[in-house]
Amino acid sequence: MNFTDPRKAALFVLNELARRNSNLDRILDEQANRLFSQMPRRDRALANALVYGVLRWRANLDWHIASFASRPVNRIKPEILNILRIGVFQMMFMSRIPQSAAVNTSVEMAKEFAPGPVVRFVNGLLRNAARSRQAVSGPDPEKDPVKALAVDQSFPQWLVKRWKNRFGIGETRLLCEYLNEIPPVTIRTNTLKTTRDSLVEKLSASADSAEKTAYSRHGIAMHGITSPVDQLTGFEEGLFQVQDEAAQLAGLVLAPQPAESVLDACAGLGGKTGHLAQCMENQGRLVAVDSEKAKLCILDSEMKRLGITIVETRCLDMETPGSDTDPEGFERIMVDAPCSGLGVIRRNPDIKWSAHKRDMDRHSLRQTRILAVAAGHLKPGGTLVYAVCSMEPEETDSVADGFCEKSKEFEIDPIGSRPEDPRIGADEKGYLRLFPHLHGTDGFFVARFKRK
Repeated sequence: MNFTDPRKAALFVLNELARRNSNLDRILDEQANRLFSQMPRRDRALANALVYGVLRWRANLDWHIASFASRPVNRIKPEILNILRIGVFQMMFMSRIPQSAAVNTSVEMAKEFAPGPVVRFVNGLLRNAARSRQAVSGPDPEKDPVKALAVDQSFPQWLVKRWKNRFGIGETRLLCEYLNEIPPVTIRTNTLKTTRDSLVEKLSASADSAEKTAYSRHGIAMHGITSPVDQLTGFEEGLFQVQDEAAQLAGLVLAPQPAESVLDACAGLGGKTGHLAQCMENQGRLVAVDSEKAKLCILDSEMKRLGITIVETRCLDMETPGSDTDPEGFERIMVDAPCSGLGVIRRNPDIKWSAHKRDMDRHSLRQTRILAVAAGHLKPGGTLVYAVCSMEPEETDSVADGFCEKSKEFEIDPIGSRPEDPRIGADEKGYLRLFPHLHGTDGFFVARFKRK
């Protein structure tokens, strides 16, 4: 397949997602050179717009495809269905692309995958869709408000039903609408090397807008960046790291101090690790743990770029009791636990279709195990923060409340009770909850505990 063509590159990514048990970020990272190295910037932008747009609006696209198809959508081969989605997406959401171009390029792609009859099916369906001057009606919201909203805003029905039962149909619509918006690129100033004011000034020419975030004193939100993040002014010098404002707040809630001993128990690629290190002014000891060695290699590289020298990495499974992180214990511990990721759908729209209702209890059990193991490494009087990029009760209250009930030597340390806490209100339990449609951040949950 010729990956100088943006539509074919987008199709490849969508097909890989359908074929593999992986996520969009990983596939894009793995295939970046193969997919985009020969493409001019404009074509790369089109390929990304098609991938993210199709994933963001998949259920809505499938409803439209079904209205013109001679067979049920679930009986169309995945690679052909993705071609149809790319074609219909261009017709519905990309007004600058002529409908004839959307049809013809999709038919040409179909010829590489399918025999003549299937190609004719693709051609006929897309031409009928292009000729249709009447908008395809969705389900009747009076008869079935959940299905109507799920189609209109392109979300799984089980998730819309879950949110409707918690928030009501009106607020659920607002949440879905916000999660379908294209988010800003949010970065965190590396205060070891520069100030936020200086960085805003440096980056103002690289985006349509570069503004200070509302809640994090280190964040900058950028809309309409003019180049990839790793080509922005200051990236090579380590002046910033990509991190959503909600995730930044978790580090500010832990508030590690210089010369302390700190554990980042689920370090991943090092977003929070870098933040904790700069809060510590690159003084003290910061141990970053993850179960995937490849992630720790990337983390090490990130710390070098940021000029951070206090981080030690260890490849350990924090679900296993007795994990040897440090026999003397730590004064502060961050547990940014693996979760459903439903709070970051606007950045990772593939999560809409990979998350399942049955996953919630599985995630909760895993989070509970990790939290219990990490807590065993905290010194008396120390601070433990539990954070997830989720808004779901099984992964938030259930885990935090259960931890307090089982671990009698720990108590909730209410967020907002300390002078250094971010200036954003916590709830009556002392937990911090962030909702995309209310706070303009990723969906996030943060709880802080103190060891008696």
